[in-house]
Amino acid sequence: MLFYVLSKFLDLLLSPLTWAILLVALSLLWLRARPGRAKLALVLAVLVLIAFSVEPVSRRLFSRLENAVQDTFRPDPPYDVVVVLGGTLDAPPTRRTGQIQFAETVERITRAFQVLRAGEARNVLLSGGMYLNSRAERSEADWLAEWLRDQGIAADRIAIEGASKNTRENAVFSQKILAERGWKRVLLVTSAWHAPRAVGCFRAVGVEVDLLTVDHRAGPTATVTWMPRAKALSDSTDALRELAGGVVYRVMGYAR
Repeated sequence: MLFYVLSKFLDLLLSPLTWAILLVALSLLWLRARPGRAKLALVLAVLVLIAFSVEPVSRRLFSRLENAVQDTFRPDPPYDVVVVLGGTLDAPPTRRTGQIQFAETVERITRAFQVLRAGEARNVLLSGGMYLNSRAERSEADWLAEWLRDQGIAADRIAIEGASKNTRENAVFSQKILAERGWKRVLLVTSAWHAPRAVGCFRAVGVEVDLLTVDHRAGPTATVTWMPRAKALSDSTDALRELAGGVVYRVMGYAR
């Protein structure tokens, strides 16, 4: 729990918006006593926001993550199991409406469904709790299992790990289920920018996986603009957090 709380605090500190707000606060504090420093802090706040709000910067950050691993998906023979990591649900509206609401990372589950439907994997292991993880709350894995059953995937092909709150716990708790069921040939499906840390976590618990990446964000698009955009700022923040998360996990020995 402590690691989870500290990770969320680190997420806050790794936001360019947070940096800009802190710089503006410093500018206000220095306004009378040190006007020169106040102006510098305000200029830096603007520069930080502009720099991380343009698509070329956000895409460059994502490319550092996505280029660190390669897909190794080889479906012949079929995999014993395809593992889908959490993060595909938009948790607040799902709780509020009682209807499944997907996040931007929805490709994780839709691509896994395609693999199952094509017979390229015999089973699926859904790994992910909810952020609050209260006892009365359905886990993300439970929601996704219901969705797969609605799409026609047989219940006996679906395994659920609904306690994990982060990537390390995804790997630790999934490893136990994989060992119990004797599943050896494992395919991991996750976002391309999340794949380096995810693969490293599974290796750290002794599970070698093949990789199928989805949700690519570093690739070229028809139009790339240097105009600041809120979406680019959000993407830059996600990439910075993932880069920092990879470093922390390696230092802690959670990934290799």
